[in-house]
Amino acid sequence: MTAPLIDCDVAIVGAGSAGLPAYREILKAGLKPLLIEGGPHGTMCARVGCMPSKLLIAAAQSVADMRHADGFGIRLAGPPRVDGAAVMERVRRERDRFVGFVVDDVQAMPPEHRLDAPVEFLRDGVLRAADGREVHARRVILATGTRPNVPDLYRPLGALAIVNDDVFDWHDLPRSVLVVGSGVIGVELGLALARLGVRVRVLNRSDSFAHLADPRVRAAAVDLLAPELSLVRRAQVETVRREGDQAVVGWSVDGGPVTVERFDRVLLTAGRSPALESLRLERTTMPLDERGRPRFDPATLQVQGQPVFLAGDVTGRHAIQHEASDDGRLAGRNAAAWPDVRALPRRAPMAVVFSDPQIMQVGGGYAALDGLDEIAVGEVDWTRQGRSRVMQRNQGLLHVYMRKSDRRFLGAEMVGPDAEHVAHLLAWALQMEMTVPDMLALPFYHPTIEEGIRTALRDAARQAG
Repeated sequence: MTAPLIDCDVAIVGAGSAGLPAYREILKAGLKPLLIEGGPHGTMCARVGCMPSKLLIAAAQSVADMRHADGFGIRLAGPPRVDGAAVMERVRRERDRFVGFVVDDVQAMPPEHRLDAPVEFLRDGVLRAADGREVHARRVILATGTRPNVPDLYRPLGALAIVNDDVFDWHDLPRSVLVVGSGVIGVELGLALARLGVRVRVLNRSDSFAHLADPRVRAAAVDLLAPELSLVRRAQVETVRREGDQAVVGWSVDGGPVTVERFDRVLLTAGRSPALESLRLERTTMPLDERGRPRFDPATLQVQGQPVFLAGDVTGRHAIQHEASDDGRLAGRNAAAWPDVRALPRRAPMAVVFSDPQIMQVGGGYAALDGLDEIAVGEVDWTRQGRSRVMQRNQGLLHVYMRKSDRRFLGAEMVGPDAEHVAHLLAWALQMEMTVPDMLALPFYHPTIEEGIRTALRDAARQAG
């Protein structure tokens, strides 16, 4: 018996932070969508990303706050005791609640708009589901997200080698964790686990840290966070083996002697790769690069010469939830309008690391600047800032970047107090194409963290005369 055909205007492969907005755009255009998901619903953000990580970080922050209470003259009976099982039970419970909201929305969709099965391409515009059904789509959006990389070096560890997806299913905290990589995931989770009483060591093979490019801001962040992370930079892992229920890892620095330590788990944060392998793209006429990924226009998200669009983390760009959602909306609009595709305005780039103190970048940060001789760098040293000192959070550095010729605000990098909120204010100013004098004309209340922004802006303005 021949499996039934499913006909649709737009097939959306992946029901995550990009796929769901794309689905809504197709509906809005009056076309027939098919939302295809081969794994669990709930989005990577809610299930293994943004939300469960912030739950763990919030628990760690509560411990840090108690340990700092003595500086305010608040005496506690003793050091805080971390109940690892209770911490992880709350993480899982609240994580499942966030996931449930997304699942409820998906289940409320008309059944004819959903296909819960893995698919692969048979040819252009035709996908086959695992149950044999064929999907015939006039346009396709690929929003399949990413999968974590697990280097072969760590495969002998078996289940002791984990990725961030695994952390949030723990039923208790381990005694020790080696974190490989000091990017956003490594810094956030490493710091949270350390503050919850886990012995943490972070190895990084370079001098990079949390994607900061401004050398002075990066140095300030390392000075503030490296001690708690037990950070080892320029580390080359030499040996990896499993002994019973422990991982034994040896590393050297700059060709020096090998250090060997034992850990309960090894958390690999060596990046993620677009989840495309199972789609059998080679069966289509899509132009592929040397890694087998579709060649596409970042401005329109259209695969070259095809009625196919990429959206979200699968594009290989920044894995940030709001940018994935924006991608979904853009891909959905262009798929609905195809062949009349257009580049739509993008929001100002903004990234936040939920460490303590927090880290942020606006406008692509220091790495996005051209012609540094034409750039004024305004600074505030948070150790001297009034409100942050009142709160005993006076640590870190903010740099703002201004083009001297027209005093246009170009972006910022920061480590310091309330960086998530500073990032929003500065990203809004960047998107509105404000000059530094425009920003200084706005109100600043006293005493607030925002006064630190004013200090940095004034410093940049002084340099331009």
